[in-house]
This record gives sequence, C-alpha cells and structure tokens, in this order.
Amino acid sequence: MVINCSKLININMKLKRLIILTGFIVLFPSLLFAADTNTTSTVVTDKTPPTASAPSIVINNSDVCKSAASAAIQTQILGFASGITITDENCERLKLARSIYGMGMKVAAVSLLCQDARVFDAMWMAGTPCPYKGKIGDDAKNAWEENFEETPEDSKIFKKKESQE
Repeated sequence: MVINCSKLININMKLKRLIILTGFIVLFPSLLFAADTNTTSTVVTDKTPPTASAPSIVINNSDVCKSAASAAIQTQILGFASGITITDENCERLKLARSIYGMGMKVAAVSLLCQDARVFDAMWMAGTPCPYKGKIGDDAKNAWEENFEETPEDSKIFKKKESQE
C-alpha cells in the first residue's frame, strides 16, 4: 500500500484549519462580551433576577371592618404575588347594631346582635332572651323553645336541648 504524501499533508492542513476555526468560534463570544478593563479597575455588570414583591394593601379608613393580607414567592424561574382583604363579620354586626340603636330601634339592634351564638347564649343565661319575630320577654322565650331549630348554629344551650330530644 502506497501512501501519497501530498494527500497526507493536505489532510493535515485541513485538520489544522478546522481546529483553529473551531477554537476561534468557541473563544470569540468570550472575547466579544468580555468586561471592559482600564488601568485602574475592572467593571463587570451583572443583572439580578427580578423579585416578586407582595402588594401593599392600604386601608386608610379606620371605620372599615376589613383587614389585609399579602404574600409573594419567587423562584429562579417564576414569581407570584397576591393580596386579599378579609371581612370581619363581627365588626360589621357591631357597627350595624350601633347604627340601628342610634336610630331608636333598640329591639332591632338587640336582634341583630343575637345572630351571634355567644350573644344569644349570654342573653338566655341572663334571663332576657333575644327577641323572636317581634316578641320579647317571656313570649320570646316560649317562642324560642318551640322553634329552637331557628337559633344560631353554635348556640351551646340549644345544642344540649337538641341532644336531649
């Protein structure tokens, strides 16, 4: 087998060109995007990833029965932030009862407060049952005993009565 030296040299030159070209392609981006340097310092700029910020929920009025909550989570790829307002139903009930009482409708104000089982039980234990469809005093007491299924769900007094029957 005879090897042609000119072909071998030609293949060797092509291989060298390929290695040089590959090295240039690999190293060119790093040369192109390298940090600028001068005689005093080197400046390298870097971008930090964006951050998910929890929204601030401002409630300026102190006469509002709401509170706010917000949260955020950030990963390297995805960020999420959200906020909500939470209504305090007991606060609303107190404000409504205060307004109704201020208009002179005392029985209606007490009836509104009696929708809370704690108030209902306290009134019952004090011997002054909550109004029942316009009835007050002993008439209301008798009506509640006949229709105990209409009491507030968490009433401890009428839960005992239900379990006895």
